[in-house]
Amino acid sequence: MLKDRFYYEDPYRTTFKTNVIREGEEGGRPYAVLENTVFFPTGGGQPHDAGKLNGVRVVDVEEVEGEVRHYLEAPLHAFVASGKIDWARRFDHMQQHAGQHILTAAFVETAGYATVSFHLGAEIVSIDLDSDSVIEEQLRAAEERANEIILQNRPIETKWVTEAELDRSKLRKELAVNGEIRLVIIPEFDYNGCGGTHPRSTGEVGSIKILGTERHKQKTRVHFVCGQRVLDQLGKKNGILKEAVGLLSAPEEQAADAIRKLLEANRALEKKQAEMKEELLGFEAGELLAGAEDGIVKAAFEDRSIAELQKLARSAAGRGEAVILLAARNGDKLQFVAARGNGVQASMKKAGDAALNAIGGKGGGNDAFVQGGGETVLHAEQVLSVMEAALR
Repeated sequence: MLKDRFYYEDPYRTTFKTNVIREGEEGGRPYAVLENTVFFPTGGGQPHDAGKLNGVRVVDVEEVEGEVRHYLEAPLHAFVASGKIDWARRFDHMQQHAGQHILTAAFVETAGYATVSFHLGAEIVSIDLDSDSVIEEQLRAAEERANEIILQNRPIETKWVTEAELDRSKLRKELAVNGEIRLVIIPEFDYNGCGGTHPRSTGEVGSIKILGTERHKQKTRVHFVCGQRVLDQLGKKNGILKEAVGLLSAPEEQAADAIRKLLEANRALEKKQAEMKEELLGFEAGELLAGAEDGIVKAAFEDRSIAELQKLARSAAGRGEAVILLAARNGDKLQFVAARGNGVQASMKKAGDAALNAIGGKGGGNDAFVQGGGETVLHAEQVLSVMEAALR
């Protein structure tokens, strides 16, 4: 029976000895099925336990067709197994899972939002609330209520019941199981079916901290941590903050203001850079026009974006009565633009069509301006010659 498994009888138990029922292999992974086990298998949003059997590392634990399979680094080849779980990992999972129960119940109590899914990750825990919009005040209220329950050190009870004994009126959510039903109960706060491992009291959860939220499939995903993970996150963020204030040469309490000033200065520099770039393009356009031959300007470049070619061509076209033909090779791609100044009658479509036929690329435009590109072995100068010939 489920309730007789060691990890349910005593979630604080870390060692055990039992008979090996059988060994097998699945997908190249050896596994062992034991008479009983302390190893919790992945399920209900909670990851599996880690540890060793007869000194062999257990890399995964899954329940398959009612049996718990311990996937191993190597076969046991034994009739009896002695096991030991990684207690730090087990207790962390106990803290996070119990914390999820508390926070979920707190959201129901303070905001009326039910939890529709739960994920216990290696660093962050998340729940999906049945709402597409949760405001900051609701997050703060749920977090405060959850930590109140933790500080009250209420007992966390587990109870096995049948369907007939189940009080469905108290359930936080409807159960999808029948037969052996395991309840996890925080008196006068939460009454819910759950197959995970939990500590004996809410106080052992330590604390809960919500880290942030995101929209996910019309729901709100809430990211949070409990217990030791709160300290881990605090240490991590404190380290980042210390590094940031060191770079900013500002005390911690002035870090936000220093960053704002830095961003403002950066925006001003970007604006000035854009203005100077426009001026340089203007000078370059003038130089190109000065080198025009028979009313046509040609220029080939390496590693110059199509956006810059467009700006340069438009700038030159707006300054004189000439046809502007520009091409640039960017890696395997060759890109081009063609523009005409005021008073020029030639259609740039002719130049564009000739270029596209030569390189087999794609492009478009009108009589006054065209652009295009494609992968080709031709040089930029060759494409420019093709475009010029089409206009003669």
